[in-house]
Amino acid sequence: MNESSVKKKYQKKIKLLNYYNKKYYNENTSEISDLKFDELKKEIINLEKKYYFLKSKESPQLQVGYRPSRNFKKVTHKVPMLSLGNAFTEEDLKNFEKKVINYLDKNNDFEIEYSVEPKIDGISASLIYKNKKFVIGLSRGDGKEGEDITSNLKTISDIPKFISSKDFPDEIDIRGEVFIEKNDFNKFKEKFANPRNAASGSLRQKNPNDTKKIPLKFIAYTFGHEKGMDINFQNDFLKKLKDWGFNINPLNKVITGTKNLMSHYYELEKKREDLNFDIDGIVYKINSFKIQKRLGNVANAPRWAIAHKFSANKGKSKIVNIEIQIGRTGALTPVAKIKPINIGGVVVSNATLHNEDEINRKDIRINDEVIVERAGDVIPHVISVDFSKRNKDSKKFSFPTKCPFCGSKTFKEFNLTTKKEDAVRRCSSEGFECEKVSIEKIKHFVSKEALNIDGFGKKIVEKFWDLKFVRLPQDIFNLDYNKIKFLDGWGQQSTNNLKYSIDKKRNISLERFIYSLGIRHIGLENAKLIAKYLKTSLNFSSLSKNKKFDELLNIDGIGETQINSIKEFFKNDINLKVINELNKCLKVNEVKFIKKTGSLANKTFMLTGKLEGISRAEAKSLIESNSGSIVSNVSKKLNYLIIGDKPTKRKIDSAQELKVKILNQKEWIKMLNKRG
Repeated sequence: MNESSVKKKYQKKIKLLNYYNKKYYNENTSEISDLKFDELKKEIINLEKKYYFLKSKESPQLQVGYRPSRNFKKVTHKVPMLSLGNAFTEEDLKNFEKKVINYLDKNNDFEIEYSVEPKIDGISASLIYKNKKFVIGLSRGDGKEGEDITSNLKTISDIPKFISSKDFPDEIDIRGEVFIEKNDFNKFKEKFANPRNAASGSLRQKNPNDTKKIPLKFIAYTFGHEKGMDINFQNDFLKKLKDWGFNINPLNKVITGTKNLMSHYYELEKKREDLNFDIDGIVYKINSFKIQKRLGNVANAPRWAIAHKFSANKGKSKIVNIEIQIGRTGALTPVAKIKPINIGGVVVSNATLHNEDEINRKDIRINDEVIVERAGDVIPHVISVDFSKRNKDSKKFSFPTKCPFCGSKTFKEFNLTTKKEDAVRRCSSEGFECEKVSIEKIKHFVSKEALNIDGFGKKIVEKFWDLKFVRLPQDIFNLDYNKIKFLDGWGQQSTNNLKYSIDKKRNISLERFIYSLGIRHIGLENAKLIAKYLKTSLNFSSLSKNKKFDELLNIDGIGETQINSIKEFFKNDINLKVINELNKCLKVNEVKFIKKTGSLANKTFMLTGKLEGISRAEAKSLIESNSGSIVSNVSKKLNYLIIGDKPTKRKIDSAQELKVKILNQKEWIKMLNKRG
């Protein structure tokens, strides 16, 4: 797909997202399920990550809700009303917590305390109080500007119009959800599709007397700006809301640990139908306001909170067979072939089993009755087995000890960090020796993130492989088009189009060239870092010849795992042949030097030891936001070594030997302030 086609596809999805947002926020209509809406947002975000040239002010990474209606006066929120990132699985929660711990530079045993609050499916509202009096009420709008719906909100009896408590702040923006209870909704269900639409439609009435006819409720859960509030934790804030006369959710809890979060999630999911109000998930907020402040926000969402959506897309089926697939790095992936079932409007016949350890842990076997979930995952997966329906003659699944495609031994690598074997079993053949691995490598080579050859998809790769047109990536640039035009389904025009698409990709960036080679552990982001450091294809190709692999340790973000993978790649003769031949076929562009204008421009920094009151991630962010660069090794290219508590002596000695300027934390902060 060429750049123009990608942009058209992207804009079409943005337009569709806007359409659904308008229907949902301004017209109180849900034309698609929450799951499909979340998937559309995910597709757009993935496109933006893959293609640097895709930018839109209406990106879901930048926007919240939908622009306010012209029927109401617009008012700017003093503090934006952000949306939340979504979690669908326990793994998502673990990743969320891991990111928080890494950002705060804490040990893995650091316990995070969460305020756990059911996510009511209603309409967000902002209530601004001044001198204890409710003065203005706003809708979320687009997150930056809301609609002035004060008159309508004042008809809700749950919203206090005046707070008499002495400790109520001088000014505060109380935020919460307007909703209608299920038993009340039954009286109006002929007029509205669901309780959420009833609440939204009522709040958007021009005449407050019409709003008053609907028994709306309000539950408070957070605040925007405030003056004069002295509270340190979210759970204490919720208690204080109750003291001030606001309704809060009776199911709020404080919980630590992702396992306990999951237990509570399953418990609440079972109770969900018995509640008198609709909830579509649970919100987990880090309980400490101090930590919330440190973590801050990214684009349109806070780093300190996440919404765990309830799964509405599960189904029961039978495993007909378990097949093994292989990827470009030799990883063997088991896939369950199941009796086709309809999950959330999609017919599912395959479900991933992830790896050998997952099969053993869940004891998944052929002919088992299983629960399959689609939820937020693009690929459906098996959640559990119904052991009560297992046949007595059922046999445990044996993972192959030899590659099903080339016969080579399969193995599990020993992870030096975890001191355990990896969960993934791999084919031991190197490079292009395994036929199936070769096919997957070529698919990767022509994929969107790599060369992105329009019209050269996976099926074409497989067909050309069967016809022996391609065996290695460079064969793509030496195809016999006279043979192709006589194939079924082809012709002169389609052959010319393919030739044009291939020739167009003879000019390529260094980062895409490195990524296209399919080196294990080298994703597009790592390829960018390596390209930025090496600058030219010649420097990359000469890594093996010049034995300069360890120089890559200077790149912040590239570690021993990535370097060992590159070393192994260059040890293989076929891989070396591929690189040499591709350099003849392609023009790999040099990375151009971009002049930096920040206060730390063109200066390199390295950190050693623990800094006081600031994490490594925060320090790195400060340096990079001022156009400085972070390196991982002491060398002549290093300008400043910043030392904290218990620094590495070897790094200090090396810095002194190379006459690198050494700064303590105070000196570094002073430099930042001075330059700022």
